[in-house]
Amino acid sequence: MRVLVTGMGGELGTRVAQLLEAEPEIEQVAGCDFVPPRRRLRRAEFQRIDPRDRERLGAFVEQFAPDAVAHFGVYEPASRMGPREAAERSETCTAVALAAAARAGRLRQVAVRSGVEVYGRRPGRPAVPDESVVPQPTTPYGQTCLEVETIALGVRSASTAVAVLRYAPVLGSHVPSPLGRVLRLPAVPVPAFSDPPFSLLHQDDSAEAMVAAIMRGYDGIVNVIGPGAASPWQVVRLGGRIPVPVAGPGWAAAAVACELAGAPAPPHVIDVLRDGCTADGSLAASALGMRWLRSTQEVCAELFEWATVTPIVRNEAVA
Repeated sequence: MRVLVTGMGGELGTRVAQLLEAEPEIEQVAGCDFVPPRRRLRRAEFQRIDPRDRERLGAFVEQFAPDAVAHFGVYEPASRMGPREAAERSETCTAVALAAAARAGRLRQVAVRSGVEVYGRRPGRPAVPDESVVPQPTTPYGQTCLEVETIALGVRSASTAVAVLRYAPVLGSHVPSPLGRVLRLPAVPVPAFSDPPFSLLHQDDSAEAMVAAIMRGYDGIVNVIGPGAASPWQVVRLGGRIPVPVAGPGWAAAAVACELAGAPAPPHVIDVLRDGCTADGSLAASALGMRWLRSTQEVCAELFEWATVTPIVRNEAVA
């Protein structure tokens, strides 16, 4: 099997490439992104291509002619780039890469990153939606994820399976997550009159789910969620941060304050803090074999683990 990894330069895309390299059934791994991978890859081929360079991206994918695509070229706003650039790169990378892979004539499997943000948080919506709930995104990132899903499902055919993985917010000690940055601030905005639950997904579990979908040939939509839930007040206490109660229009001011503090909080992050964010992840056990996932509480604990810093004292004495 020849597997293309889009978004290989990111933490999650690089980890997917490493896992694929370890699979004996994988003949060749190739990937692309606008930045190079930050970890060592033993046999994967990488091309530095900005997703907005349609001609070059399409030519690279079509020449590689993948049997499967691990599509991590879906960029979260305020993670590695601004909201406008993230949406543009996500939609362009999805459309160009998947169309070129289909034209190459060997495509059998696509696994695409999406998010539970597609369900939205409108009044009357299920608090814990499963895969049967019709998406109604309420944030720009949720809308981007839904557009990515629509493009990906457009290449589904009798010979090509498409797995849509709706992730909970992905966090970890080294993931450039906007939610993680906000939670690590010395003072964190929290709802003044509620404490809504949210679920998280560990960075390694997100990569393993992508590889499992490809190796199993899964076809369909599946929520991938860490067991259990946390809440803004709980996480603030766990991290030893200062809670700043916010209500109503104060959330707009809180977003501005977070950005000034170096942790931009786009609308989907504010939604998590203000309204919560959970989903039913039970299908992942049977569909992907993901019977053990790190819990949301474990992800939160890892988020606040910092390595001890040992200052180096310059020795002014001259021998």
